[in-house]
Amino acid sequence: MTAGTDAHARAVLDKAAHENFPVAPFFVPRSWRADLMAIYGYARLVDDIGDGDLAPGGRDAELLGLDREQADDRLAMLDAFEADLGRVFDRTGTGPRHPLLLRLRPTVRRCGLTPEPFLGLIEANRQDQRVRRYATYEELLAYCELSANPVGRLVLGVTGTLSPERIRRSDAICTALQIIEHLQDVAEDLSRDRIYLPAEDMQRFRVSESDLALATSGASVRALVAYEAERAGDLLNEGTPLVGSVHGRLKLLLAGFVGGGKAALKAVAAAGHDVLPGPPKPTKLSLLREVGATLRREG
Repeated sequence: MTAGTDAHARAVLDKAAHENFPVAPFFVPRSWRADLMAIYGYARLVDDIGDGDLAPGGRDAELLGLDREQADDRLAMLDAFEADLGRVFDRTGTGPRHPLLLRLRPTVRRCGLTPEPFLGLIEANRQDQRVRRYATYEELLAYCELSANPVGRLVLGVTGTLSPERIRRSDAICTALQIIEHLQDVAEDLSRDRIYLPAEDMQRFRVSESDLALATSGASVRALVAYEAERAGDLLNEGTPLVGSVHGRLKLLLAGFVGGGKAALKAVAAAGHDVLPGPPKPTKLSLLREVGATLRREG
């Protein structure tokens, strides 16, 4: 890997410091941290492709074997990215072209990971190019099955703790975290012509798309956000026993995910469920309190 491509990969990984929830905190074992960051790099890059947030200049397109001018063709980029993912799992070839996928290859082999979760994340970003509104809550859950749940399954795979019950709990947590992020980012998503609030719920609370474009939320928008937040909280509670099913540093890591979600929900509530001026964010103290409470309950 050249210095230029390595710097390019680091620029993507540096975004980890600005994520809502801890990606690979200092307390996890070094081997886990390297594998979790490899998975984060993959997930971050595929989301950047889907959102059109790649670094300017077309370097990612070139790394994936496309012309630099094709960097803005999101579907072509996702197809090329999926082809490069295939090289991660191909034991006979020379390996993937993109440096972040090259970093992923040892993780996949060491942890025995399968292609399905990685493919799910690609498909979620393809869906983002075709689907910009969700009619029902069930449709939104199906999207989260692609966009969020694979990440939790990969964490369980890296830590060697996969089981059907843990996958079920993990899926509930990951879906909740995705919905919470959607609630925080209503205004930003609308600027991308995307709405992740189910249309049936918007109709029930008499919320129009023009209501979501205002600088602050009216009473109907606040009521809708409170309703969706309660649903996300129920999902978090459903998934929380996952924390008590594991031990050691993994318990602390998972408590961080759950506590982060609960702290974010409290921040949304503290803002009066007015998410339109900008995403309500929890303080570090609030986050630590929720992590501690989760550990006490599930310890």
